[in-house]
Amino acid sequence: MRVHLLVLDGVFDLGLAALTDTLATANQLAGSLAKAPPPIEVTLVGARRRVRTAQGLTVPVVPAHQVTRPDVVLVPALGAKMPDTLAARLAQADVADAAAALQQWSNAGAMAGAACTGTFVLAESALLDGQRATTSWWLAPTFRQRYVRVMLDESRMLVNSGRFVTAGAALAHLDLALSVVRSRSPALAALAARYLLIEARGSQAEFVIPDHLSHADPVVERFEGWARQQLARAFSLDEAAVAVGASKRTLSRRLHSVLGKTPLSYFQDLRVERAVHLLRTGNESIDQIAAQIGYSDGVTLRALLRRKLGRGVRELRARG
Repeated sequence: MRVHLLVLDGVFDLGLAALTDTLATANQLAGSLAKAPPPIEVTLVGARRRVRTAQGLTVPVVPAHQVTRPDVVLVPALGAKMPDTLAARLAQADVADAAAALQQWSNAGAMAGAACTGTFVLAESALLDGQRATTSWWLAPTFRQRYVRVMLDESRMLVNSGRFVTAGAALAHLDLALSVVRSRSPALAALAARYLLIEARGSQAEFVIPDHLSHADPVVERFEGWARQQLARAFSLDEAAVAVGASKRTLSRRLHSVLGKTPLSYFQDLRVERAVHLLRTGNESIDQIAAQIGYSDGVTLRALLRRKLGRGVRELRARG
């Protein structure tokens, strides 16, 4: 398998290292399996012969026009982490060159993947149009506004959609690399994960800071403030609309535009956030916590925690 890492200037050091080290570890461990898969050939590719990382390290790369078609091409994150700096970085010429190379390789049959802010580079190629994807959770509002044709679910750590795979923030580069290994050998991917102490994790939802996202829009921000005061009560869209000074339709449209959620779904997210905090910081039972956030018993809350976070109450308490 030929894997190209498409490396741009200002690449996120941790992201690049996570991809290269995970793939290298898998190659080193392959020989210990009874049926070893062929090695993964990794090539660092760029627009020039050298790029500099976000921390100023120099990385030698092979110019894109000199390499053969890969089986897989992965885009590690850019060092620009916030919407304004990321937008400026995406406007530079090498991003357009990278998008063109991605289109060419994909049209020739290569699988394409990206993690964190690298998903924006992949989305710039239009290859993700009509596809499901994920990205860094705090950049989800920006992603939705830029790439309206992509079906985004930022709660997911990893999303496979057709010949494309996207991963969430920072350490999700590990999940992206393991997904490539898993496509060749599930046994090798499991072994590499054990050596690297990478736990199975399907969701970013536990790490999301809901009020951080809500600041992207004043209507959403007002709704978030109102909702936090209403968690113990039954949700009412009519009351919410009056409280934020917008029609029900406008409120729903703004929430979907910024967060990709309905008002009720976001209200439930805030309940989950509060429940997780109480589980980790106190000794109250799940039924007692449920009562504080508007549920008559713990059954509904347990189901909601499993659906939103993919883990149970006992594990959450153990991690606290």
